[in-house]
Amino acid sequence: MGKKIRGFFRSFVFRLVILLIAIGIIPSAILFTILLRTYQSRSVDLKTIEILNQAKILANTISTEEYLQNPKNPGIDSQLTLLSKIYDGRVIVVNQACRVVKDTYDMDRYKTIISQEVMRSFRGEEVTNYDAENRYIELTVPVAGMADGADEPGVSGVLMVSVSTDTDALNYSYLERTGIMILLTTLMVLVLLSVIIAIEMAAPFKRLSGAIHDFHAGMENEVLSVKGHTEVQELTERINSMTASMKVLNDSRQEFVSNVSHELKTPLTSMKVLADSLNGQESVPIELYQEFMADITVEIDRENKIISDLLSLVRMDKAAADLSVTSVNINDLVEIILKRCKPIADKQGVELVFESFRPVTAEIDEVKMSLAISNLVENAIKYNRTEGGYVHVSLNADYQFFYVTVEDNGIGIPEESQDHIFERFYRADKSHSREIGGTGLGLAITRSAILMHRGAIKLHSVEGEGTTFTIRVPLNYIES
Repeated sequence: MGKKIRGFFRSFVFRLVILLIAIGIIPSAILFTILLRTYQSRSVDLKTIEILNQAKILANTISTEEYLQNPKNPGIDSQLTLLSKIYDGRVIVVNQACRVVKDTYDMDRYKTIISQEVMRSFRGEEVTNYDAENRYIELTVPVAGMADGADEPGVSGVLMVSVSTDTDALNYSYLERTGIMILLTTLMVLVLLSVIIAIEMAAPFKRLSGAIHDFHAGMENEVLSVKGHTEVQELTERINSMTASMKVLNDSRQEFVSNVSHELKTPLTSMKVLADSLNGQESVPIELYQEFMADITVEIDRENKIISDLLSLVRMDKAAADLSVTSVNINDLVEIILKRCKPIADKQGVELVFESFRPVTAEIDEVKMSLAISNLVENAIKYNRTEGGYVHVSLNADYQFFYVTVEDNGIGIPEESQDHIFERFYRADKSHSREIGGTGLGLAITRSAILMHRGAIKLHSVEGEGTTFTIRVPLNYIES
């Protein structure tokens, strides 16, 4: 159960749901927070401006009516009381002596008020403050008039207004609750939509997984067909391509096992028949004995060739660090190889020609490179059964690489086989291969040896006209 839960949390569907929810809800939450704070700040600013305008109008009226000299003006009193009631606040009028002549709350009348804001207004400033913690706006406005002992008009008093913002706070709380409800509703809708979208997006992968399972179980055709978005179709195509390659490799291996079994069994059978023939006769003529022993030797050589190819392929599978790199004269190496192959060419009636354009010395593993070149030359000879057949081997080099080209005018390689000719266990012409001999490992061994030297091999062949192999190997071995 725990494993299934952990698997669900690591699943593509779960992660996609979380991603879609995050993409939808996080920007909404940030935007909602910004809007709330903007609303709160804007609400306070607008209310402050509105009250300040009303206070300035009232201060002008107080100055005009000389209310500070005669605080018994019912009209001014009613205006002060009205302003206090409308904005749910408190209005205080202070005279030049900093004494309160009017307090709409009747709490500080005739008391003296000396504060920083009042002093600033006596200097002609309009002062506004907002106390966010206690939620009220406080402002002071100078009242113009002739101060005692002054020759020119100045400030004769100060109008103080304190207004509560509790109503705005209630509106803010209401908007906040409404916004949270909208966010929660949005979250639920997002969860539902995200689950639907995630399941829909993951469906092709599930179908692909099921198709692979069925394919593995042998219940479906060998080609997967899953409809879905582009990525799934590309993945399906790649799986089909990989499966096709694996099938070709598997078929080649099965054929190789069959061929090798036959090749290994045939010499053993021949040797057993020959040995039984010798053992079944009491007086075997020396000539017959020598003939049979010569045949047994040929069969042993065939057996040894097959086993040597298999061992060579295994050795090629090891890391390039197993290379025994030394400085080798490539001209001498190729000449030794051709000298060893000349008896085979003479027996086949094939002319073997070597052309060297310049002396070449390179850092290589002599054994593995000799095996690679030998395979190419031997193949060119064995598959060349045309009259006037030839194998032309050339050696050249530049400042970075040396090049060996093996060209023949033999039977050639079919075009459809040229992409697979270097694959292990692959043989282009199975009838000729069985007739001529070999295991289908030679070119695979050659390619592995060349790649271990950080080189490359290229093929050009026309069926019925001949084949050319060109290998390119660095003059200096490149460490991996």
